[in-house]
This record gives sequence, C-alpha cells and structure tokens, in this order.
Amino acid sequence: MRALFLAALMATAVPVAAWAAPADVKASVAATAARSEANVKLDESRKPAEVLKFLGLQQGMWVADPFGGNLYWAEITAPAVGPKGRVTIWQPRQFYGQKGYDNYMALKARQPNVWLRVSPFEAPDLPGKYDFMLINLDYHDVYWESAKNGIVRMDPDQWLKVIYDAMKPGGVVGVIDHIASPGDTRETVEKYHRIDPNVVKADFKRSGFVLQGASNLLRNPADDHSLNVFDEKIRGKTDRFIFKFRKPR
Repeated sequence: MRALFLAALMATAVPVAAWAAPADVKASVAATAARSEANVKLDESRKPAEVLKFLGLQQGMWVADPFGGNLYWAEITAPAVGPKGRVTIWQPRQFYGQKGYDNYMALKARQPNVWLRVSPFEAPDLPGKYDFMLINLDYHDVYWESAKNGIVRMDPDQWLKVIYDAMKPGGVVGVIDHIASPGDTRETVEKYHRIDPNVVKADFKRSGFVLQGASNLLRNPADDHSLNVFDEKIRGKTDRFIFKFRKPR
C-alpha cells in the first residue's frame, strides 16, 4: 500500500526542472559559421554572451523568443540550451513572410529544438510553459499603433497577461529596450520608438512579475534620448536598459 501511495504521489508531483548548469552561450556566439552574417554583425552592440549570463540562461531550459523572426537570439540560445531544451520563436503576423519562413526552416534543419509560432501582434501565441524569455528592443511597440503596418491599439496589461500566463512559476523574463525621457508613453513611442524604463517597471509589476535585477551592460551616456532609434546618428548605439523580471513561484 505504501508503495502504491508513493507511486501515485510521484505521478502527480510537479517535475523538477531539468536544467542545472549554465548554458554555454560563448560557444554558441563563437560558432559564427552556424549563424547568419547579418546577425553576427549585431554582436558588438548587443553583447549576447554577457546579457544571457546576466539573465541566467541554463541548459535544458524552455525558451520563448518573442519577435524573434530575424533568428538572432534563436541561433544562439537553441544550441546553448542543448537537446533537452527548446526555443519557441513567436513572430507577429504583421512582420512575417516567405523569407522569414525560409530562414526558419533552414535553422530548423540545423537545430531541431527550434519551433515557430505566428499570430497577430495583439494576440501572442505562446502555448506551453517557459523557463526563460527575452523581449529585445520590442516591448515599446505594445504602445505603438500603425494603420500602415496593421498594428492596432493594444492594452499593455492584457498583452502582458499572456506573457505572464506563458511563464512557469520562477520563470525569468528579460526586457531590453531603448531608453526614453519621461513623457506621454504613446507619443514617445510614435516619435522615437523608445520607452521610459519606469513605465516598463510599472507595467511588469502590475502584471505580477518581480524585478530581480538591472544591468548597465548596454548603457550609452552619449545618447541623450532625443533621436529616433532609426536615425543613423544613433542606430545600433542607443542607450538601453536591461531588466530581469521573475514570475513568483
């Protein structure tokens, strides 16, 4: 009877996380032959090894990669988490086409632990539960509207509820974005494609996440936040914050 009880208990127990060792991100970054030339060129400004070390990427993690259609982070994280881990890219339908599909299929052939989901920007499709997520230079667009690009007005609270529900208890969400000066958030995003870090902190706190840390790895004091991020004077060199949020256990 005791054996049957223990067997039943084990069958219903929440599985212990399989990951226990840091992911070998440096090796993934250094494997430039397995990455696109355009993505390799972004390493200098993005510092992927340092960023993922700060955020705590581990072997075996299930990773969500929102807005990952250019495959930059997937090319690095998929081999780093290893065969027991997996990476799910989510790409908004408004920014997805045949070229994106072809590039994904080429990566899938090399990295079978990569998956792709496509849905409207306003309705992220992230089934399952994830240990790790990185939203890189895109969260501000939740405040953006564009009739030209088919981007409707969104409620950040509702959008973040989907993100919160997609994470496992204890899961980490990293957020990197271009820093803006305080002001009207939607007007600032429309004009500069930047966001006030305090707005991001408040949004994530309201959704239930806890801020666990911040990093100055991507700060640039030469950027005074007065230019649109696509201005060639500052493009690729913006002043950026990195926040590490965690879903409570």
